Amino acid sequence: MKKILYVILEQWADWELAYISSAVNLLGGGKLENKTVSLTKDTVPSIGGVKCLPDYDLQSVPSDYDALILIGGMSWRNENAMQVKPLIEDCIKHGKVLGAICDACRFLGSVGALNGAKHTANDLNELKQYSAYTNEQGFVHRQAVSDNNVITANGTAALEFAQEILKALSVASDEQIKGWYDFHKLGFYTAPMPKM
Repeated sequence: MKKILYVILEQWADWELAYISSAVNLLGGGKLENKTVSLTKDTVPSIGGVKCLPDYDLQSVPSDYDALILIGGMSWRNENAMQVKPLIEDCIKHGKVLGAICDACRFLGSVGALNGAKHTANDLNELKQYSAYTNEQGFVHRQAVSDNNVITANGTAALEFAQEILKALSVASDEQIKGWYDFHKLGFYTAPMPKM
């Protein structure tokens, strides 16, 4: 069974995690497992005030995961976030899917994790402030970008981000993933009912 690890820090963006994890369960037919990781095993409040009790802290993260997804939020600029860097390095070293959205993309740039792939983020100029970021030519002005097992999205692209993750992990057929995306993006009355 494939395992997806979602890294959540205080004030994590509920909707970003919700789109991905629900689609994984709906479309994946039980072939994938959603798990959360944080700095500790204490409850972690979201932007919306939802409290999540993480499955793992950084010391207990299993090695048998298939994707590491950094959920955006308000704490990726905090010094504590740097504790996640070794997990990111391990993910890249083993060729696993690495995803980040919103301010988590800025964090990936700050630790040099975007230097080997085309990517996007909220703001290229902000990425360029970090000496570890050396891939300005790899920046793409798109909602979400998937390249070389790295998936990035700006803060307004939760659905696009989820879609790219679903494709990268082969959660369902391309037709099913497109149907799911269209249904949520275009709305109930415009998009056809997706095939699950």
